[in-house]
Amino acid sequence: MLVRFRGKSEALSRFHCFSSQYLYSTSVRTNFFVKYLINSLGFSKEEASLASTKVNSWKSLNKNPDLVLNFLKQTGFDNTQMKKLVSSSPKFLFYDVSKTLKPKFQCLMDIGLSGSDLVNVIAKDSTIVERGLVTHLKPTINCLRRTLGSDENVVKAIKRTSWLLSFGNRNVMENNLLLLKNQGVSDDSIQKLVLRNPRYITQKPEWVKDLLHRVEKDFRLSPDSSMFPYGFHTLASQKKARCEKKLEIFRSFGWSDDDILRMFRKLPYCIALSEVKIQKGLSLFMKELGFESAYLASHPSILIYSMEKRVVPRMQVLKILDEKKLKRIKAALYTVVSLKEKKFIETYVLPYKDQIGRNLIRLLQDLVHVYLSLKQSGETCY
Repeated sequence: MLVRFRGKSEALSRFHCFSSQYLYSTSVRTNFFVKYLINSLGFSKEEASLASTKVNSWKSLNKNPDLVLNFLKQTGFDNTQMKKLVSSSPKFLFYDVSKTLKPKFQCLMDIGLSGSDLVNVIAKDSTIVERGLVTHLKPTINCLRRTLGSDENVVKAIKRTSWLLSFGNRNVMENNLLLLKNQGVSDDSIQKLVLRNPRYITQKPEWVKDLLHRVEKDFRLSPDSSMFPYGFHTLASQKKARCEKKLEIFRSFGWSDDDILRMFRKLPYCIALSEVKIQKGLSLFMKELGFESAYLASHPSILIYSMEKRVVPRMQVLKILDEKKLKRIKAALYTVVSLKEKKFIETYVLPYKDQIGRNLIRLLQDLVHVYLSLKQSGETCY
């Protein structure tokens, strides 16, 4: 018993000794790494300390991180870009340059990823360089290239969803693409779907099957229709319960299911509008202006325009012209609302500026202000 007790005591003593040495060694290496980040990349002490907590193992610290920084500089990375990359993934400094980084960076650059785009993609998901070059990266890129038709489109998809290249099982992607094709979705529509949201082809096949069923069976939109990718995207972008709430708003205004289906086939995006916007639009067009649901279902784009920035101001212009009994081009409100800002002003405002008082001029100024502000911000007046 005494011998066994001594054995346990000795083992326990050795464990404490090892633990102390390990903690001391880890502390030394952490301090060294913090100083290295400060001196080589200009990290603050706080930034360097935070980065050091992201390194799970110090075994690879024996490698020379200077080799990685030199490689990144030769590739075209500046100090700011390198700091961003290392801050996101400090273990990047310990990858093998010749075996890991060089061939995988070259693979990405071969399809057109370079400079800040390359930095941003890898910074968002540095696990890309952990994936096998031959077993994963190249086959995934080839799959995307076949689907999207060009390296330029592949780059667009990767920039939109950086983890597309590090996604766990590329067979899921290939199976989903095959599923879409077998269902009758055209190559052009599949390309539009993937470019709009590459995540769609990384979901479970059951999820894709359910969406296909809803678009084709529930909303009667054929897979070979040019509007199919937009219908798929509309339903994929919101939960089924939320979508049903919006459909109930249409029904509360007297819309039949046929009206809703007609609208969806023409412009699926109408069901992606917020509940508030749908309510406002239907209240204005149906309750105040007397439009029938059948008309709106056949001209659904009128529902997507901004009530405050586009529809109401244009209605006010027409009202002023009619009250003053001025001759104007007679056109349906749908046509008037659909006109480009410049064309509307040229047709319904400028010809009457000398015949109308301050009201129209003030309204003109407001319209021009809205038009210019939206143009400068890159927005459209919807």
